Amino acid sequence: MRTVRAGRRTVEVHRPDKVLFPGDGRAKEYTKADLVEYYRAVASFMLPHLRGRPLMLERHPDGLGGPKFMQKNIQDHDPDWIQRAEVPKEGGTVVHPLCEDTATLVYLADQASLTLHRWLARISSAGGVERPDRLVFDLDPSADDFEPVREAARLLGELLDELRLPSALMTTGSRGLHIVVPLNGHHDFDEVREFANDVADTLTDAHPDRLTTAARKKNRGDRLYLDVQRNAYAQTAVAPFTVRARPGAPVATPIAWDQLDDPGLGPRRWTIADAVEQAETDPWSGLLRRGRALGPARRRLNALRG
Repeated sequence: MRTVRAGRRTVEVHRPDKVLFPGDGRAKEYTKADLVEYYRAVASFMLPHLRGRPLMLERHPDGLGGPKFMQKNIQDHDPDWIQRAEVPKEGGTVVHPLCEDTATLVYLADQASLTLHRWLARISSAGGVERPDRLVFDLDPSADDFEPVREAARLLGELLDELRLPSALMTTGSRGLHIVVPLNGHHDFDEVREFANDVADTLTDAHPDRLTTAARKKNRGDRLYLDVQRNAYAQTAVAPFTVRARPGAPVATPIAWDQLDDPGLGPRRWTIADAVEQAETDPWSGLLRRGRALGPARRRLNALRG
């Protein structure tokens, strides 16, 4: 065990040499100490995307080769200085962890929480957890070919521009891209998901040979899936700068729109070895603070749809 200074606290890291991401000749090996150091280094860039948002933790106590589990409830043994959010669910409530500071981020890394999945609403916003301030489109390709993802992102970006909605790109660290739209938090999840569905339907109607909104894989063929299902109460999306549970420790990384033209871009372009360098370029440049109402965009969308 060793101790790590994280902000105003000192956090214990157990078994820091434990390998969480085994090397295989193509992917580099990373230990728990590497994961902790990455999350400590990226904290100032990552925390603004986490604060106030209930989390679901993807934990791999024995690394990629062992079992994983998804954790919503905070545990009895977790430190009392970790903030909590009790949110309603059918038949009761769930007490989610919140990540408000670097110490919590380091503690979660020590617990082998490789990937942090966040709510699209904040408990501290005007509408609370019932009203999201983020809308997410998940561009999910049928294969590992990234070119269809790049093309779909351009098409969706152009449509959002036409609707006069700001948008931001993020690699997922897996296979595709997320496009994030900042909202003002005045619409409930049903409104937001219906709007996202209509945007996706508008795009797939225009490009039925390339895009689909079919939830069942067997109905997609080789078309890219425009997934809007995350825009619902209690659903989550991977947080910006979170590590993904894949060989080489790839990172879900915000990018600027002009980086979409980089021939070297791919969904796993950045890892814990270099994602902080990308973060320092401020690729979203304050964009997500400009949350918009959906009313004007809805009227423009309805006009486009006739």
